[in-house]
Amino acid sequence: MTALILGLLLFLGAHSVRIFAEGWRDAQRARFGEQRWKALFSIVSLAGFALIVWGYGAARLDPVMLWQPPLWTRHLAALLTLPAFVLIAAAYAPDNRLRAALGHPMVVGVKVWALAHLIANGQLADVVLFGSFLVWALFDFRAARRRDAAAGVRRGAGTLRGDAATLLVGIGAWAAFALYLHTWLIGVPPL
Repeated sequence: MTALILGLLLFLGAHSVRIFAEGWRDAQRARFGEQRWKALFSIVSLAGFALIVWGYGAARLDPVMLWQPPLWTRHLAALLTLPAFVLIAAAYAPDNRLRAALGHPMVVGVKVWALAHLIANGQLADVVLFGSFLVWALFDFRAARRRDAAAGVRRGAGTLRGDAATLLVGIGAWAAFALYLHTWLIGVPPL
């Protein structure tokens, strides 16, 4: 569990700098330069992610059960992850209405993904992992919306073509992950 927690601290800590220390972040970007700052951020994030994967895998070998979720929660989680994938796709697909409306659809997608997994998993490691991501996403979305408001950010209205691309990519990625990749990568069939 120590590796999981350390990984979460590194990964989510790096991704929380804009939430809690934007002035410090800006000073470091100026000090190191944009490319070196991004390289450092990436190294810390990758190290954190590797520790999360390793720590979560180790914690699953010696599980601490907090509750036994009913079987139907797995199906609910699989269903909830569909909009999560669409929201994450909306962060990258150009000119879509989800990004126009939400501003930060990836963070909303992380919220939905984390909540879905909390519903369907009852081990301590699950609560630590998915609960951490959910709490982080709540704070990050709030901070991002405040930054946008302070900067007067306005987004385009989005187009039908952008919406269609978002849906196709999101649903396609969800199907690939739900039908093949989740079992291969995580070892648990979601459906």
